[in-house]
Amino acid sequence: MTLLPETDHGTPQATSEQTVSLTIDGRTVTVPEGTSVMRAASEAGISIPKLCATESLKAFGSCRLCLVEIEGRKGTPSSCTTPVAAGMTVATQTPRLAALRRGVMELYISDHPLDCLTCAANGDCELQDMAGAVGLREVRYGYEGANHLSAEKDTSNPYFTFDPAKCIVCSRCVRACAETQGTFALTIDGRGFAAAVTAGQGQDVLDSECVSCGACVQACPTATLMEKSVIDHGQPTHAVLTTCAYCGVGCSFKAEMQGETVVRMVPHTDGGANEGHSCVKGRFAWGYATHPDRVTTPMIRARITDAWRPVSWDEAIAFAAARFKAIRAEYGADAIGGITSSRCTNEEVFVVQKMIRAAFGTNNVDTCARVCHAPTGYGLKQTFGTSAGTQDFRSVEAADVILLIGANPTDGHPVFASRMKRRLRAGAKLIVADPRRIDLVRSPHVEATHHLALRPGTNVALINALAHVVMTEGLADRAFIADRCDPSSFAEWAAFITDPRHAPEALEPITGVPAADVRAAARLYATGGNGAIYYGLGITEHSQGSTAVMGLANLAMATGNIGRPGVGVNPLRGQNNVQGSCDMGSFPHELSGYRPVSDEAVRAQFQAVWGVAVGAEPGLRLPNMLDAAVDGRFRGMFIQGEDIAQSDPNTRHVRAALEAMDCVVIQDLFLNETAAFAHVFLPGTSFLEKDGTFTNAERRINRVRPVMRPKTGKHEWQVACDLATALGYPMHYDHPSGIMDEIAALTPTFAGVSFEKLDRLGSVQWPCTDAAPAGTPIMHRDHFVRGEGRFMVTAFVPTEERTSRAFPLILTTGRILTQYNVGAQTRRTANVAWHAEDVLEIHPHDAEQRGIRDGDRVSLASRMGATSLTARLTDRVPQGVVYTTFHHPETAANVVTTEHSDWATNCPEYKVTAVQVTRANLRTGDDAPPVAAE
Repeated sequence: MTLLPETDHGTPQATSEQTVSLTIDGRTVTVPEGTSVMRAASEAGISIPKLCATESLKAFGSCRLCLVEIEGRKGTPSSCTTPVAAGMTVATQTPRLAALRRGVMELYISDHPLDCLTCAANGDCELQDMAGAVGLREVRYGYEGANHLSAEKDTSNPYFTFDPAKCIVCSRCVRACAETQGTFALTIDGRGFAAAVTAGQGQDVLDSECVSCGACVQACPTATLMEKSVIDHGQPTHAVLTTCAYCGVGCSFKAEMQGETVVRMVPHTDGGANEGHSCVKGRFAWGYATHPDRVTTPMIRARITDAWRPVSWDEAIAFAAARFKAIRAEYGADAIGGITSSRCTNEEVFVVQKMIRAAFGTNNVDTCARVCHAPTGYGLKQTFGTSAGTQDFRSVEAADVILLIGANPTDGHPVFASRMKRRLRAGAKLIVADPRRIDLVRSPHVEATHHLALRPGTNVALINALAHVVMTEGLADRAFIADRCDPSSFAEWAAFITDPRHAPEALEPITGVPAADVRAAARLYATGGNGAIYYGLGITEHSQGSTAVMGLANLAMATGNIGRPGVGVNPLRGQNNVQGSCDMGSFPHELSGYRPVSDEAVRAQFQAVWGVAVGAEPGLRLPNMLDAAVDGRFRGMFIQGEDIAQSDPNTRHVRAALEAMDCVVIQDLFLNETAAFAHVFLPGTSFLEKDGTFTNAERRINRVRPVMRPKTGKHEWQVACDLATALGYPMHYDHPSGIMDEIAALTPTFAGVSFEKLDRLGSVQWPCTDAAPAGTPIMHRDHFVRGEGRFMVTAFVPTEERTSRAFPLILTTGRILTQYNVGAQTRRTANVAWHAEDVLEIHPHDAEQRGIRDGDRVSLASRMGATSLTARLTDRVPQGVVYTTFHHPETAANVVTTEHSDWATNCPEYKVTAVQVTRANLRTGDDAPPVAAE
């Protein structure tokens, strides 16, 4: 095994279709026009010394090591900043160049600690390598003069150190922060000998604007920026290529190892989703996998009031099977069901839904997408014919106008956000529709052209207003509509949307957005070139989530922004395998590939392979299972990798349902809030132990490879097979590749997918079929999956949740960069240094009315319940709106959320809850709700 080395050609690849031929060291080389001399030489196998150059960054030309001689030109230009020219003759190795390079290297070494034998970067240091490459054997300059050798080390960041004594001021870290990440947290302060990298005047790294993405660490050619894990463990000896298990971006990483110990995670340059970039979670927050809180032994108990008893796998499986059999015998198969996990692999999800349908004998299966992106599946299938986004992430690089609505990528999808910011800095225009002023409204070198600060719950009204402007001002792409869309549905929709009641002026009192701003944004989206829509949970987690998704699809079709790079309707998925868990048949009405259980031909295919009947009637959705449990009709549940007692709405109702069941089986890494109501705990595996695939938000199927053996002794797919077998349905696979083969045989969009193909190509995007054997980066190019695009009437129906004198504020929720979902993973890492608790953002005006100061403990109460948080005064939220995250169980933010949900999918309305905020233990009036005890 090796460290999977990646060749760095020094400068970015040129994209020109024109080629240029030149001679380098006597060899004829042909490269695309615009290629640097350095890259041309590197691609020909000729190495030129370099320090400031790396192919992920623009050429800089500061280190003066990459000098070359070019026939007919004076001097010794830097090869990284010199483009090739036809007929050019280049010499990279001459006595003159050797002397110049050694002289430059002497200057670097004269102000650098000579502690190579004890340095953490020994063996992985470009300065060390280049000293050898230029043949440096002595340094003529003494160390008696001024130097930086005593500069103080900054160890404030929990994941890496900054040692300025080893800095050569190559600017790679500064440039990576600017070009790759787009945060601009680092700068070069001073000039000449006084020049130094700084994270802000007088600031250490932890307190600066740095987001700890690791781009600076990755770019540093010395030990100046060094992972603390490498300092502690030493250099890794081998690497395994795998996929991050956090958000829906699906970044590829090299897990660099010593034995079965992860030393560091390095973003993979060839990763289709991330192309060598990362965020603080994927790059650094993997320590939860070996956290002492992990449960690695099965446990059982007869009642939830009993203590847990560790048992063998055989006893745990037998206990769970006996309980489920007893329920089935007394109440029938429809009294049990299960939930699949968006944190597990496609293969693990597939076998769990298969276990529920084939071994339990019911279609009572659902997934956590029910509470996040179920409206995406419904809305896009109704309009386009498939339940997924239309583009690959790279497509944003061709966008001219970006409509970002109900999403906060810098916090929720940071690697994609960096890609988006690069495009915005290059000139694309941005429209942000969000009640809160997210970072992308205004951040370094990025400013939205329009911020439509709509009232929570009015997405559909705003989208209708945008579409009204498009249709009434003659901005629609009539040729696209006539060629690609269903004429009757368009005619019906056009009559609906052009009604004056959908004009921005008519809807301004509802949305709170000035009509002039809506008209300007609509004109920009419709006429500004390629228009791309990106959205998130701020669209779907509403009572009209499905309507809003269909409204966005209408808007894209009306303007012709579908079917080519730079356009599309793109959901930003929250968890690493939300897309995959839906693809695998985790909904009660659909088998894998979104094919209905009611279709006899579809069922026949599965029955032929599975050897058992599949029910024709859809099963219960998760909310229906919980309701039925409270009513006594639903008695047992298998929960794979989800903490519904913390993540789902109306927490009291969820807990009452769990408490009412006779058998709750949890499969997870840690004893979570839901485990308090479980009878069986089956330990799960972390992504570092998994073997399979994840499918990200762009439909990219990535391999997940194990870097260590399962700490539990079993893979999760094996546990599901064992439980199914114990229930009387023998299920066995020799390897997860066999599960993927079965998925491919039964799922048309996965027909060409196999582990062999993924290992060979790196990744593919479904549909992957005979017609598209390498996958489909962009959907609906010539026609929609359903044939003709279907416009849907999207009437705005206000939410039933209303403010009142007792509950005058609206609570909306979201995520933060350093924490993930319910925090089970990230809270067990050093990420708590940035977000140790959930806080409540409140506008200073609303706070002043309530006598609340910044940092006060406050009560947050709704009609459902109450909790307490720390107040943070900010104008990021408008008056009348408060905002919090849901990463910490101590906060239990979902105790206040309501039972309202999307009309089509039951996705909860997390984003609109009427609340009151008071200083803790204080009341604002006789009608104020009681404050829950902490």
